[in-house]
Amino acid sequence: MIAHFSTRFSFFLAALIFLSACQQEKPQVKRPQPLKQDPFVEVYFNRNQARGANYREPYRKIKRAGDNLEQKIVDAIASAETSVDVAVQELRLPKIAQALVERHEAGVKVRIMIENDYSRPYSKLSAAEVAQLDKRDRARYEEARALIDSNQDGELSPSEINKRDALVMLDNAGVPLIDDTADGSKGSGLMHHKFVVIDKDTTIVTSANFTTSGIHGDFSSPESRGNANNLLKIDSPQLASIFTQEFNLMWGDGPGGKPDSKFGLQKRSRTFSSITVGENTISVHFSPTSSTRPWRLSSNGFIGEALKSATSSIDIALFVFSEQPLANILASRHQQGAKVSALIDSSFAYRYYSEGLDMLGVALARKCEYESGNRPWNPPVSTVGVPQLPRGDKLHHKFAVVDEQAVITGSHNWSASANTSNDETVLVVKNPTVAAHFTREFERLYSRAVLGIPVGVQQKIEAQQQECT
Repeated sequence: MIAHFSTRFSFFLAALIFLSACQQEKPQVKRPQPLKQDPFVEVYFNRNQARGANYREPYRKIKRAGDNLEQKIVDAIASAETSVDVAVQELRLPKIAQALVERHEAGVKVRIMIENDYSRPYSKLSAAEVAQLDKRDRARYEEARALIDSNQDGELSPSEINKRDALVMLDNAGVPLIDDTADGSKGSGLMHHKFVVIDKDTTIVTSANFTTSGIHGDFSSPESRGNANNLLKIDSPQLASIFTQEFNLMWGDGPGGKPDSKFGLQKRSRTFSSITVGENTISVHFSPTSSTRPWRLSSNGFIGEALKSATSSIDIALFVFSEQPLANILASRHQQGAKVSALIDSSFAYRYYSEGLDMLGVALARKCEYESGNRPWNPPVSTVGVPQLPRGDKLHHKFAVVDEQAVITGSHNWSASANTSNDETVLVVKNPTVAAHFTREFERLYSRAVLGIPVGVQQKIEAQQQECT
């Protein structure tokens, strides 16, 4: 008996020593202190790792690190006394919908604008319609269904639909809403804006769609923490006025009125606007711009001008990068001594049209044809790659930090379609306090990124060289 107890105790003690050693070998990573916020331009990230940036997700009930971007939006809407204008590609989060309903019922003027591809409540789709969905849209449908099905019994009750399907909630309350078919067309390129204007005083500009995958994470993947996104809350009546003008062009006379809304290229071409807010210089440009106009007058041209000012560094985090003239500007800055580093979402980083390949000094063909004007860098850089994110999550940012002094951000992907077809926002904020937040986010992503040319891509390049010569 004693020998048996001694053996068990020795095993238990050895296990404790082993666990203690493991803890010593893998010390807990210290979370950094929060960065100072500018009094007029606050910056938030749903992947923020700073101390104090924690919340429990309202739908999956997961306690996690990060800023709750949905709650930032809800709080801003709840503060509204006179008006709320929302322009966002997709709106599925019930807490945002409920905040809008409450303001509408309190007599606040609420106007909502979304992309027509996402203007139908998922709970209203028939079995036949669901069967016709492609793989991507089917995943969106399943995610929305999981969100609405609050008791997770596999069925959507009328109560669940009325309390959790955001578009049904808005419709039931009679909240005015239009999509980009309000101009009488079948829709613009994409109504891709993601902004909110409160009381013509506060503007929220974000890269996130108002969905679980855009902000919190996917029901289908417990490790998911949402697509990597950012949000700026800016207090400035001047800036709010600029965004309200853009909103009014698209709104026209609202739902049920004349087809006088203007989306896409129906809007007149405009130059950028620039204002000063405290220590910030904020410039804004709205897409699209006709391809018949000079590129320098477009949103991508606007981004290019901001990049040209770089003398020491440019850090880029993008969902997609396919605009050749911007890659050429980066090459020039690199040749002049600026360090250029780039992260691109893995779903776009190594496609034949990706400018990430240019930066790495290589090219992929499509049917043995290379893109017109393609210019692989010589010498190339090795500071380009993809971030490591949980399954299902995307690098959805559209930002660059120039010399750690200025930030380019907004809804605008660095692509031709964003430039010449979509309704988009590009914002340039010059302020090192604001830039520091984006630099930290870039460094966090870059610290675990996979850089350089993947073996599979290199093999594909070599195979093309054999096949296409």
